[in-house]
Amino acid sequence: MSNYTVKVEESRPAADGKPSAGPVYRNIYAKDGLMEMPTRFESPWDFFSESVKKNPKNQMLGRRQVVDKKAGPYSWLTYEEVYETTVKIGSAIRNRGVNPGDRCGIYGVNCPEWIMAMEACNSQAISYVPLYDSLGANAVEFIINHAEVSIAFVQESKIPAILSCLSKCNSYLKTIVSFGNISSTQKSEAEEQGVACFSWEEFVQMGSLDHELPQKRKTDISSIMYTSGTTGEPKGVILTNGAFMGEVLSMDQLLLETDREGTGEDVYFSFLPLAHIFDQIIETYCIYRGASIGFWQGDIRYLIEDLLILKPTIFCGVPRVYDRIYTGVMDKIEAGGTLKKLLFQFAYNYKLRNMEKGLRQDEAAPRFDRLVFDKIKLAFGGRVRLMLSGAAPLPKHVEEFLRVTCCCSLSQGYGLTESCGGCLTSIANVHSMTGTVGVPMTTIEARLESVPEMGYDALASVPRGEICLRGKTLFSGYHKREDLTKSILVDGWFHTGDIGEWQPDGAMKIIDRKKNIFKLSQGEYVAVENIEGVYSRCPLVTSIWIYGSSFESFLVAVVVPERKALEDWALSNQETGDFSSLCNNTKARRYILDELNSTARKHQLRGFEMLRAIHLEPNPFDIERELVTPTFKLKRPQLLNYYKEIVGQLYKEAKAKTA
Repeated sequence: MSNYTVKVEESRPAADGKPSAGPVYRNIYAKDGLMEMPTRFESPWDFFSESVKKNPKNQMLGRRQVVDKKAGPYSWLTYEEVYETTVKIGSAIRNRGVNPGDRCGIYGVNCPEWIMAMEACNSQAISYVPLYDSLGANAVEFIINHAEVSIAFVQESKIPAILSCLSKCNSYLKTIVSFGNISSTQKSEAEEQGVACFSWEEFVQMGSLDHELPQKRKTDISSIMYTSGTTGEPKGVILTNGAFMGEVLSMDQLLLETDREGTGEDVYFSFLPLAHIFDQIIETYCIYRGASIGFWQGDIRYLIEDLLILKPTIFCGVPRVYDRIYTGVMDKIEAGGTLKKLLFQFAYNYKLRNMEKGLRQDEAAPRFDRLVFDKIKLAFGGRVRLMLSGAAPLPKHVEEFLRVTCCCSLSQGYGLTESCGGCLTSIANVHSMTGTVGVPMTTIEARLESVPEMGYDALASVPRGEICLRGKTLFSGYHKREDLTKSILVDGWFHTGDIGEWQPDGAMKIIDRKKNIFKLSQGEYVAVENIEGVYSRCPLVTSIWIYGSSFESFLVAVVVPERKALEDWALSNQETGDFSSLCNNTKARRYILDELNSTARKHQLRGFEMLRAIHLEPNPFDIERELVTPTFKLKRPQLLNYYKEIVGQLYKEAKAKTA
């Protein structure tokens, strides 16, 4: 099928109530068998202790020192220093009666303490459980009880939140350790509930360095990671040491074969939430390679400043971040005058053509890189050599833009918590993989399974169907949810719920989501994520949620408009009022609806996929109202519930117009 995948098993026809499934494919670098785990590794702790031996003096974890509310340069802890603190913390955890196989919660934004708490758990074969409040108000309490968490490391500012739910989870939780300080009132409040509290320093002092570490095995549970899902209670994904290490080593193998592996010279910028698998894997990879990890301050307003001070060599983002950077750069080019714009366009097209011919990005236009694109590279600090994108599909025009202008390798990947992060990844410098999520990692096999009710056929000449995965980096089931595990792991295959399409070069393209489908009253099926993707390309919107009732023949939407675009329109049309009142302005709604539908026509959406009415929402869809997941996926049932009356109103309005 391609240069990058090999077929290892034939397709199977539909039988016994099971749909047909296409052939099984593997990465070319794993053609004779999935990647084997070196015998010297039993746990991610081995990655860390090996790096400490090799590079004791390397900078490992850094943060900016804040003096008088002003952030200064980064200050660093070396591998050796982190190791000492971590061993002491691990020993103090054991002194609190927490034993191998028990569970420890970690709750807070990315910082050196997060990683040290994680490594302390690794050292003692204790499973760590990331806690995060973006799963909704009662999620922290739910996870503590469900996973039976007995000790939790908590960011200073999150301590009130954890104290407020203590009475509901103190049958398990017995110890709280602050990332920083803890006040005497907080201590006594916790003690009333039978829970002991310690500051970070106090807790470190309680441990010792000559503590003997327990045996660890690949089959031990490294972490239970709760994922929001777009409906229902959070699910606890069980990940073993073996799966976790396999993911890190597979990433290393692919970088080694296709680009350049990490080294002790690399610097990573940590801002994507550590509570998620994506960032944990990347940071563990950096630790495995002896690289340095610099943390952001945890405030979105200073994100770019932190980035420019750190000057990382490895950058991971999600589409929202890349989209923002893309828009910022494009605005600057627009404002730069005609000549600059023409030069940029010429350089861009020239380099893109060469990349399409198969030249590596660094060979495609070195002169233009120096003259034109170097300035764009500076937006990321000027030293980035590897960029990764995950968590949601990266719009194709943004991906192409980054590949051409950022002067570094860019890989888009696809993965789930259940696949321990990336299970498919595009290969560095293979331009034809733009717009796809690439090929299976070297620990995973993939196949498509037909979804007849949606018209997807895995055996067609263009194979489409649900992405199913099998291999060494899959989860071991959902914690205490045998029922859910059985429904999604069938005959050894994990059913992702995402619809993919194999490309001629062996790469996978995500085209739909199995569940997000409406059937309109005239019997037409609407794959809503697909068309939201099209409408999102309209420069007037920042986000859009589309709804289609099966009792109606057309679609309506709630749109968060692009503030500046709407204010510019108001100015040139003599309309007055603040952003909120403009969102209520009938002419503004008409204008944005027309623009959305002209975008839809440009991308050849069908008649029933056009929008007939929209509501303009001044406030972005947020986690607080539970309208999106922590990775900004729309929570459709919750959105429908929240906007129920508005949706009813939109249908009424649209029908009144045609009556």
